[in-house]
Amino acid sequence: MSRDFEELDYKQTPLGELILRRRRMISLGGIEIYEVKLGEAFLMSSLFHEVEEALAHLGLGELKGESWDVVVGGLGLGYTAVAALEHPEVASLLVVDALQPVIEWHQRGLVPLGERLTGDPRTRMSQADFFERAQSVDGFDPGRAGRKFHAVLLDIDHSPRNLLHPRNAAFYQANGLRALTTHLHSRGIFALWSDDPPDEEFLELLGNAFATARAHVVTFPNPLTEGESASTVYVAEKAE
Repeated sequence: MSRDFEELDYKQTPLGELILRRRRMISLGGIEIYEVKLGEAFLMSSLFHEVEEALAHLGLGELKGESWDVVVGGLGLGYTAVAALEHPEVASLLVVDALQPVIEWHQRGLVPLGERLTGDPRTRMSQADFFERAQSVDGFDPGRAGRKFHAVLLDIDHSPRNLLHPRNAAFYQANGLRALTTHLHSRGIFALWSDDPPDEEFLELLGNAFATARAHVVTFPNPLTEGESASTVYVAEKAE
């Protein structure tokens, strides 16, 4: 039987202390949850993953045709990546994460979705700074400079204004978003998770860089408050 609380991994990283832990929530009937903490910030909990999955489904739901090449920025507990793989049209999935220990959690089977994700031959993981790759000429795939993708799904910062690191801010500005479009095929999709309500200023920036941009409010049950919570998924489409 699982212990009520267990720290599964602890690493010092350039972004701060990274902790993966598992605990049972007695108040919720003893369910087992996994949590990721970076410094003083909670990055993810397996108790809440509906919006991470919606990020993949809303983004990929805008694509046409088949045989899609997809980038996921930010691995976390793997919910967005696994949801993307549920789409049979996905031919390849490149997951970009700055923290090698997070990739290793999946490779070692320390998190529930690890084996499912790493066992799918369409998946490849790359330890790199997503934001540096997005701004580079070479793009996201270190093995194929200039490779274009059909969709980029991003879940790293808490929102375009609430960042894990100040240097990420340039990505969410006009030049950063336009640089991202160069790595997408025509009519390619960029989708972004945000824990904040829709931001009209950011939506306007998206609309200037892409042909279309919209914000979806995704609600989900919150057993801690016995009510509902909400996050935002932005979806933008590149011009033909």
